[in-house]
Amino acid sequence: MNKKKWLVSTLCFVIAAVLLAGCGANNDANGNGAPASSGNSGSEKIKLTLWGAVPAEAGPQAVIDAWNAENADVKVEYVRYVNDDAGNLKLDTALMTGQESDLFINYTLTRLQKRVDAGVAVDLSAKTDYNIDDQMGPDAALWKINDKYYGMPTKKNMAFFWLNKKMLDDAGLPVPPLDWTWDDVQQYAIKLKKDNVYGLLQHDASFTNTMDGTVAGLGVTKADGTSNFNNDLWKKYFQTLHDMMFKDKSTPEYGEQLTSKMPVDTMFLKGEAAMLNAGEFIFRNANNLTEFPHDFQIAFATTPRVSADQKDFKYPGGVGDVLSVNAKSKNQDAAWKFAKWYADGGMLPMASGGRIPSSKSVDSKQAIELLLKGVEDKYDVDSLNKVVFGSFESFQLSVPQQVVDARKEEYEKYFLNKQDLDTTLANMAKRHQEYIK
Repeated sequence: MNKKKWLVSTLCFVIAAVLLAGCGANNDANGNGAPASSGNSGSEKIKLTLWGAVPAEAGPQAVIDAWNAENADVKVEYVRYVNDDAGNLKLDTALMTGQESDLFINYTLTRLQKRVDAGVAVDLSAKTDYNIDDQMGPDAALWKINDKYYGMPTKKNMAFFWLNKKMLDDAGLPVPPLDWTWDDVQQYAIKLKKDNVYGLLQHDASFTNTMDGTVAGLGVTKADGTSNFNNDLWKKYFQTLHDMMFKDKSTPEYGEQLTSKMPVDTMFLKGEAAMLNAGEFIFRNANNLTEFPHDFQIAFATTPRVSADQKDFKYPGGVGDVLSVNAKSKNQDAAWKFAKWYADGGMLPMASGGRIPSSKSVDSKQAIELLLKGVEDKYDVDSLNKVVFGSFESFQLSVPQQVVDARKEEYEKYFLNKQDLDTTLANMAKRHQEYIK
């Protein structure tokens, strides 16, 4: 080969190598070959999708708008899913099939466990730039799975009874003590029921609070390792609630509530029930006097235990709204940046709907002021401080979702009068035991 041809060949090789290197660099920067980060300096904008169960207008949209106004390179869109079986299936499908779902909020440990098992939640314990234990306090550890965080708890969890204070006063009933029981609930409901007014309504998400608090104290299994789902305290609770449905008529029959999809929070605020077993999520409606006007004060009571001599009862609470990053997301760095911002103050617009941030970086007084702003006279302050902002030993139920579903299938048969109580308890324990094996 002469010198001229050699120079031409060499030049062509160098140009080709440079072009190939340039293409490879663009591939990574655009996120096609590696996850993009929030520090993308190119012209392409990152889009994140956050899935949560709170209606957008009740705070999430204000959170998203605030982030988007401050971050031109990373835009977030909110997708609402209903926190029921159908809604969670919709989210799980999106996570597994790679639909737009970069971030998602979990409301129970069992749901989070299922998503960890499916490999769709990033291990946040590996992050070195944020200490979840330090920021969120000791209750955060209840959300660990295999001693790792696959989501960040972001709010103070609160579950309790909502009480129509005027109806209590008219019936000559005091606000219940902190250690009241389901026997007390039954007697209150009988005295408070009227024509077109239930003594008690229960939100579906709160139906098992007493069950879970009981087994959290007793232990999910007995000393010999067998299921504790047939314990006597559950039996008493089921019997009491069944009597309230079919004997006292002070609470709706389970089948009626199920088929009619009763809007229990709306009914309570309209004065169609004296008591409501729910949680802090009702604040978003209770504080909305335009759509849910009411002229009575609301008082609060703790989740009741089954019996007065019950020991080691634990309360639904602690911290919740666990924000996870989808392991299938192509923008995990940007999603993690948003998660930290959200937890450490970005979520404050949610406080008016009852979602008080759990991060120590947030002034809790500011959050409480947002919660009560303009509606201070609608609440019984003494019971609000004792119950809603009180400190109680809490739990997160640590049994797989399959066990929770099996348990529900069995107790529904009892409350639909398709199965007797002893058979119900035996079947719950048997199905749990089969899963343990």
